[in-house]
Amino acid sequence: MSKEVRDVLFDPANKPEPNHHGFPLYKVRLGLTFVFVGFLIFLFGLRPDLFGLDRGRSIGLIQIITILLGLGIMTWSGTIILRGLWNGNKKTIVGDFGSRVIATGFVICSFAALADAFGLGTNPLSNVLLGTLQSYGLMVGIFVVCIGLLMLIKPKQKKPEDD
Repeated sequence: MSKEVRDVLFDPANKPEPNHHGFPLYKVRLGLTFVFVGFLIFLFGLRPDLFGLDRGRSIGLIQIITILLGLGIMTWSGTIILRGLWNGNKKTIVGDFGSRVIATGFVICSFAALADAFGLGTNPLSNVLLGTLQSYGLMVGIFVVCIGLLMLIKPKQKKPEDD
């Protein structure tokens, strides 16, 4: 019996062969798409005036949540891309630790940005703002996420030498 190839975009009978040695193109495309969408959401929260909306005098609660949503989507999709490059192989201890560092960095971003909402900031709960110290905390969290992403990069494999 010959395998019939049907010209249909989404056909459950046409499953692609698993690619164990190649580049995970689908995961990388999906991840890059979500990085771009997350960046647009992040930019929408940070600078709504670029999209023709009123910015206001300060960054409020809705903008903070939008910034964190965009940052979370970018972080999640960057992790998907870098995990896809491992291609199902076992991760090293540094790569495994990098995943946890990424999550820790996002938690730092969330708690720093929402310090007023949690009652830890200088503004009362009804007047939640992103202050200077909270912005520094957000930047530290983003820096920790970037370190985690660098730790998740797959190291170059050594090729065995023929003697």
